[in-house]
Amino acid sequence: MRGGTSKGAYFLAGDLPADPAARDRLLLRIMGSPDPRQIDGLGGGHPLTSKVAVVSASDDPDADVDYLFLQVAVDASEVTDRQNCGNLLAGVGPFAVDRGLVPAGDRRTSVRIRMLNTGERAVAAFPTPGGRVDLTGDTAISGVPGTAAAVVIEFPQADSPLLPTGNARDTVAGTEVTCVDNGMPVVLVPAAALDVTGYESPGDLEADPELAARLAEIRSAAGRLMGLGDVAGTTVPKPTLVAPPRDGGAVTTRTFIPVRCHTAIGVLGAASVAAGLRVPGGVAEGIAELPDDGGRIRVEHPTGFLDIDVDTESDGTAVTVRRTAVVRTARTIFDGTVFPRPAPRPRGTRDSAAR
Repeated sequence: MRGGTSKGAYFLAGDLPADPAARDRLLLRIMGSPDPRQIDGLGGGHPLTSKVAVVSASDDPDADVDYLFLQVAVDASEVTDRQNCGNLLAGVGPFAVDRGLVPAGDRRTSVRIRMLNTGERAVAAFPTPGGRVDLTGDTAISGVPGTAAAVVIEFPQADSPLLPTGNARDTVAGTEVTCVDNGMPVVLVPAAALDVTGYESPGDLEADPELAARLAEIRSAAGRLMGLGDVAGTTVPKPTLVAPPRDGGAVTTRTFIPVRCHTAIGVLGAASVAAGLRVPGGVAEGIAELPDDGGRIRVEHPTGFLDIDVDTESDGTAVTVRRTAVVRTARTIFDGTVFPRPAPRPRGTRDSAAR
């Protein structure tokens, strides 16, 4: 399914091995990793198209389904569950209804989702006319051609602090940043502090080795400050460059995952960015142009924008997020059987034809 601006394989948990190591080995073969083109699997040769959603009925009375997100590396034999994915989240509700995990309403259906990666919650609402999922519609989102039905995703107030370090600004690797987590650990970095404009194309930014080295240093140091430990083998926190808006939004962004520059921006990453813009004394002060009404924030990215409704309040010492919501779309691309690449033979075995 396409979920938001990402694409991935959705599985019922019962259709995959229960052992995480065996499950991950199978998913690497299904997606075609490790291989830069993922030519022998379902992956599209980019982190945004090498994703997996594992869905199951939830035993939590406050959730309908559980959603485990797995990021499958493209050119390495790695599968990680260290982060959420708010884009694939857009397809979880429709998938759950189609698979009979949640009954459909006559007009619309709301699915309560527990995100197993972090324990956070979301509620996804989408049209189900006549008791069937219908993902056709006239809602357009940047980075996706055409239109589809709106999937409205609302995130309740999180229990974890918005500022993991407790500070509006931290200096890491000689650079002032704001570390924020409103569903996704993000490090806000003024683009000018890294000697770029923040308007460069993802390709141009990825081709800058000096920038890559500085971002890696910032990400490593910020990860420790945020309580994430050694982040060398993970994709979080996500460094996000911020610059003044150019197309009527609140801010222009360039996000890295962790070294590839996102061609758009992740849903949860945008939720964290939007909340971070509202932090008094944060690095976005003087850069972002916030709406006077305190309502919807438009986050510009390389292929358009993403609108986030985020309500915050401050008691003078701490900032609390009261509500976050976003509109996404999703589409089922195909439904069927995948034939994974054969598992490697144990060393010392020979093909039967050679015996």
